[in-house]
Amino acid sequence: MIPPAGESVGERLAALKYHVEPLGCAKNQVDAETIMAHLNAAGAELAESPEEAGLIIVNSCGFIEEAKRESINAVLGFRKKYPGKKIILSGCLARRYQKELEKELVEADAIFADANLAAIAPFAFRLTGFSGTFGKAPPLSAERVKLLSLPGSAYVKIADGCDNRCSFCAIPLIRGGLHSRSIEEITGECAALLRRGVVELCLVAQDLASYGADGGAAKGGLPRLLKSLSALRGDFWVRLLYLHPDHFPFDILETIAEDKRFLPYFDIPFQHASPSVLHTMNRRGNAEKYLALIEGIRSAFPDGVIRSTFLTGFPGETEADFRALLDFQGAARLDWLGVFVFSREEGVPAYHLRGRPSKKISGERKRIVETRQIPITAERMDRFTGRRMTALVEERLDGEEGVYLGRLFCQAPEVDGAAVIESAVPLQLGSFIQGTVLGRAGFDLRLRIG
Repeated sequence: MIPPAGESVGERLAALKYHVEPLGCAKNQVDAETIMAHLNAAGAELAESPEEAGLIIVNSCGFIEEAKRESINAVLGFRKKYPGKKIILSGCLARRYQKELEKELVEADAIFADANLAAIAPFAFRLTGFSGTFGKAPPLSAERVKLLSLPGSAYVKIADGCDNRCSFCAIPLIRGGLHSRSIEEITGECAALLRRGVVELCLVAQDLASYGADGGAAKGGLPRLLKSLSALRGDFWVRLLYLHPDHFPFDILETIAEDKRFLPYFDIPFQHASPSVLHTMNRRGNAEKYLALIEGIRSAFPDGVIRSTFLTGFPGETEADFRALLDFQGAARLDWLGVFVFSREEGVPAYHLRGRPSKKISGERKRIVETRQIPITAERMDRFTGRRMTALVEERLDGEEGVYLGRLFCQAPEVDGAAVIESAVPLQLGSFIQGTVLGRAGFDLRLRIG
């Protein structure tokens, strides 16, 4: 949608103030940060709150039905609360359903569906009637604005799009095929973040394991990228998120073993274990291969942590298939596990498949997996009790003197438990601190400094 030109007001003395509402995954968060960078470079000003903004940008997720509803409801909620403000819907939902949303979502003043995020600045300024400065987009590593992560941590998107073509996934429809950034560009961005005081670099993509498969400046793939990052100086963590199990890059294990700054934390979305379900998902693995992968990682890294996701209710999933998934869960003893119910998405091969279990059955299977995972995760986290470990301090707990929240290497941002840190002295947010793990409280680990 091309927004209206707006009133002819010429150059305004006050800057365009905006608010960005980031929804969805970490990749979307990086896009939201990029949008902020381009708006700031054009002369806009990030507002302290939506109330102070004249423009609200909802950077949406369109991956599954629940995420779509959240994005639409965000627009509706902002429109109801702020009837006089301009609202733009951007992100995955906008890119996937641009034409439909332009007709039906009248609560949004404009739909921004351009894959080139640098175009958001002229788009937003034209919509609001403000004037801005538009030129060549600055390098992301040199023009990064306020990070949306907690202190000390940042997401670094190393590639966009995906060529895996899992039959249930809409990412290729939304983001297109794999497009890897160059190793030099990524390394430069990471170096700039470290200079800013970031101590945890979380590498993200639709699939890190596929990085570099499209060749070009990313030739050599993830192993070569990690070697490049290993040359950076300083005390920091590198965390790898989202590695497809069917082409896990075993060469990275050597770099992780050699450089302790690369965390032995592996996010591997197995999705299922039944041969028939995996085949219909367009995945090449099986339970035996996946268990061998887990065993290989744990042999190399006895303290290694593995997170995964399972999908229940996939079309054709029988009781026998579900039992195979439960058997795999019991044998794998995964440290962390997220479970999702299949979402029937338009335009993907699985949309037309028959034999989908009912929502009730799919939901019950999800509940069973989650319930069975509780004691497994508890046991896996209990092994750290009594250990002296490093934590990244992120927040001071309100109302609790000398209590902070942070994370250990075994806890990724947002999805895992936290470290509850007890300290008799003030701690600096966004910094590393060492302490002793006293025990577990639910899924959290208690850490005492000193």
